[in-house]
Amino acid sequence: MQALKISAFSINQQGGNPAGVVIQDTLPAAHSMQSLAAELGYSETVFAAPVPQTDTWRVRYFSPENEVPFCGHATIALGVALAERLGTGSYPLILNDGQIEVSGRDENGELSAALRSPGTRSETLSPKQISDALAVFGYSSQQLDPRIAPAHIFAGADHFVFALRDRASLAAMEYDLDAGRQFMLENRLVTVMFVVQESATRFFARNAFASGGVLEDPATGAAAAAFMGYLRDTGQTAATKIEIFQGQDMGQPSQIQVEATTPVGAPVTVSGTAHHLE
Repeated sequence: MQALKISAFSINQQGGNPAGVVIQDTLPAAHSMQSLAAELGYSETVFAAPVPQTDTWRVRYFSPENEVPFCGHATIALGVALAERLGTGSYPLILNDGQIEVSGRDENGELSAALRSPGTRSETLSPKQISDALAVFGYSSQQLDPRIAPAHIFAGADHFVFALRDRASLAAMEYDLDAGRQFMLENRLVTVMFVVQESATRFFARNAFASGGVLEDPATGAAAAAFMGYLRDTGQTAATKIEIFQGQDMGQPSQIQVEATTPVGAPVTVSGTAHHLE
């Protein structure tokens, strides 16, 4: 079983978030997919196989430690892999729970893709959820930006999001992996997202991914989709497009473009460029 190694949401073919991409006629057994994902060690590896007599693809995502319901950067990586194999176009994807679409483009070796996320939803966090999370990550309530309330956000996967007041606080994020894993598994989260708003359309982010055995994700398309949906659905932004810069504090700078239409709960579009690592 051979895996392509593609970094999604890269900037000028540098940085980004690496993903394994496996395309086969049929999906391997779950234990084989889990084993390869652990061997690769990337935050996610995506597995895709064509659904017979349709134009759709069955897709599953695995972190080094478990299966995840949806992964944005691995979907972008899959989109460019399909474009290279089959040509520029749109490809419907069947996930474990729902269906999305990814479009891939290969223009003279310049690779890019855009995904249409699952629908979005969000809910406020309780004071205990907020205090417990801040304790795990070493933040105080005074470091939170009151313009964006902490929330449980969703667009195919579950995340908590916290807005911080300044870039220095974001750069200082650190936590114990085991404590973070326990917190995320207890709350059924894929990641915990921290953001700083630089302008109405520009954000910096860090995403802890202890639930998958990874300390931090350099680019998290699923969380970006959920965050944009949260801002739109709660009226916290009038912008229809935002860009999120992530991974700078890891030395893996990434750029995620997110665009939303107006209906509350509607899917959002997440796009970016990518490059092969080998």
